[in-house]
Amino acid sequence: MASLAILRDPEATQKLLETILDAPGGRRSLSRLARTCKGMCEAALGVLWKELDSLVPLIGLFPNHLLRRTRRPGLGLTKPPAEEDWSRLLAYGKRVRRIAYNESANNVSASIFPIIDDYRPQTYILPNLTSLTWRADTAAGLERCLLFLTPDVKTVTLDINNKVSNLRDVLKQLSNRTRLHTLSFTSHVALPEDFTDLLHRQNALVKLSLNAPGALSSAIGKWVSSQTKLRSLELDLTARSIVAVEGFFEEIRPRSGYSTPSSVGGTDSGVFSADEPDFSDIRKSALRLTGDAPLRGVCPQLQQLQLTGEAANIAAFVRHLNSRLAVLDLVIDDPPDTNDWHELATTICEQFGGFLQVLKLSAVNSKFIELVRSTSRDVPLKPLSLEYLTFLPNLHRLDIDLPESVIFNDSDVAHIANTCPNIEVLRLCPLAKFTTTPPSLTLEGLVPLITECSRLHTLAVVVDGRTGPRKDEDVFEQASSSRSLMRLHVGHSWIKDPFQVAIALSHLAPHLDILKWFQEKNRAVVEEHAKGWQQVSDFLPHLQYLRLSERRKAAGGSQVEVRERIVEVEVPVMPPKPEVAHQAIDATPLVVDQGVLARPRLHEASVQSSPDTVDKGVEASPAVSSISIDATPIVQDESILVSPVVSEIGIEVQPLTSSTMKPRKHLLQVQLEPRTALVKDLSYLKHSQSDTRRSAGQRKSW
Repeated sequence: MASLAILRDPEATQKLLETILDAPGGRRSLSRLARTCKGMCEAALGVLWKELDSLVPLIGLFPNHLLRRTRRPGLGLTKPPAEEDWSRLLAYGKRVRRIAYNESANNVSASIFPIIDDYRPQTYILPNLTSLTWRADTAAGLERCLLFLTPDVKTVTLDINNKVSNLRDVLKQLSNRTRLHTLSFTSHVALPEDFTDLLHRQNALVKLSLNAPGALSSAIGKWVSSQTKLRSLELDLTARSIVAVEGFFEEIRPRSGYSTPSSVGGTDSGVFSADEPDFSDIRKSALRLTGDAPLRGVCPQLQQLQLTGEAANIAAFVRHLNSRLAVLDLVIDDPPDTNDWHELATTICEQFGGFLQVLKLSAVNSKFIELVRSTSRDVPLKPLSLEYLTFLPNLHRLDIDLPESVIFNDSDVAHIANTCPNIEVLRLCPLAKFTTTPPSLTLEGLVPLITECSRLHTLAVVVDGRTGPRKDEDVFEQASSSRSLMRLHVGHSWIKDPFQVAIALSHLAPHLDILKWFQEKNRAVVEEHAKGWQQVSDFLPHLQYLRLSERRKAAGGSQVEVRERIVEVEVPVMPPKPEVAHQAIDATPLVVDQGVLARPRLHEASVQSSPDTVDKGVEASPAVSSISIDATPIVQDESILVSPVVSEIGIEVQPLTSSTMKPRKHLLQVQLEPRTALVKDLSYLKHSQSDTRRSAGQRKSW
């Protein structure tokens, strides 16, 4: 029973299971735990099904005889499921809180969605869904998200790769069905012109992310400023002009002084003239370019800001904000121009220096960056000066990850130690790789940082550890030893003498718990340096133990010396004390440990609300009348007497004879029928000709 004591605290159980899930093979471990331990089954299943990155696990809950292939449920179903086939899917669907779908992955057949739409036993198969991530390439793929868009959804992430025709309809239904707290919209095509009108009901947004052409329009800026509960904002300023960035604040607040005759940006010249040309747009553009335009504030309640683009555009954007930002995440082009970086750093410190707690700098085109970092080819390295950052008293995390601007000197780290005294996490391009030239930052350069920043617990830098500290230096003083530094990541740092570096680290960070560097398994590294840091990792625990033991003994010896000195002080002679008797009384109160197990009685009550429906049929048959009409045509019989004209022609045929006998004359009579009779009955002519020939023969014989 002691092993199940954790079940008494649901929050502790939840944290433990989430930790197991984040570990390597955590999902499989939780699955085994749910199958083997009855007490942990429900909690483990809740963590397992809380977040899904695909619809495939849900489809696999259908009976096996319905699936086309059991091992690949995404291929679809062989026939529509019956009502009892939905039981498992609905039972596990209640546990799902977040789900994602990617159409380009092509792991779910499109035939699944019409089946869900037509045969689902209830309106939403995921009734407790709160977060929906949908990546679509086609109009049909985008429309499928409406099947899972429950009224309880608070977070929606839409990623559209191509131009779709039904985007306005989907956004309209999205706005009508839900009341979102987080909206992320990413598209490669421009936003609809009436984007703000479609989402006018969404006035409770806490986090907003817009990465699409047209996101810097004045209408979007006015809509963003109207979100009174907005705490986090993400915008993309890539390939935008300064005028376009300034246009985001065009309609937020009317410009003061533009209506005066003497104003540079005004349109009134002081002289009445109806035909005077309007140069207001040109003047406003000139003010924006020169920096003389009046600044205006927007979103004073904003706490987190993430911007992507050039350093100059980001500097122009943050100059308009008057909010107390706590987190600033910037994705800039690398390497930035020196003047633009100087302006950006100065603007950040002036606008948010007293409130900023987290500052992150990363580069665009992360895929190319990872490709360069994982190979052995040289990367053009350039310095990034940190001396432009002024006083940041509340900054506790500084994270810089740029592929080319990776050169930091000892002076930069010393400046950070003076500028950010409360820094806790510091990462200065730990993924940088120096192949031909050594890093500019040395191991001795970390001493000011460790001395001034007493809260520093995580440090990730690339250093040159080939030359260790000398004995005559102040590195081994007690003040230069950190009690808070627990994690150190040295990346591709150079090293020559591992034992000397281990001695220095044992003094600088005697309580160091984690030491990381790049090995052959995860990076293309220099084998010599990797082996050197491996030896440092082997030496360091033993040297740390010796270092801490020496310090404890030194602290204990000093106390003994102090006590001895106190005893050696001369005590004045006092008169003898009277005899007293010591008597001890046991006044220990009786304590009884008594525990009361207070378990609230829980009653589960379920209410099924189903509306009463009434089926009504209305027979609408129009009145029909039958009318019969006698349409027999009038027929007249007429007789025509047709008698053909007959003519008789007599032909005298006298054959030529050579005999001396006297020829006889024969008379041949031919009766010609009319032409119509000759055409219709050819046989008549044949018979007539045969009869004629026969009569001629008979006459000849005569």
